[in-house]
Amino acid sequence: MRKYKQVKEKKITYSLDEWKIIEERAASVMMKTGTYIKRISVDGQINFYGVGDITQVMNALRIIGGNINQIAKKANETHSVNANDVEKIQKEVDALSRALSRLAFTELSNAA
Repeated sequence: MRKYKQVKEKKITYSLDEWKIIEERAASVMMKTGTYIKRISVDGQINFYGVGDITQVMNALRIIGGNINQIAKKANETHSVNANDVEKIQKEVDALSRALSRLAFTELSNAA
């Protein structure tokens, strides 16, 4: 015997101005209007992180990854690690931490 999902359907009427606002907000978080309305009514908020927000973090990760690979290659060739290389990685990790902190602060500021 097949079990059916129990659902509740509700018809809601919006003015044209209200609908335009809903469409704009849904588009700003890249959602269909129906999905947006359902999510906002159930969850109360929608967190959206645009790709532009993480560009700095991704660039920092690429740089650090490249440097770690170069240091690992050199360490394998010479069987030792240079203290300057370790300091360089530490500085880049610190820069990444600062970028993440700025991103988190920006997201918190936008949420408030």
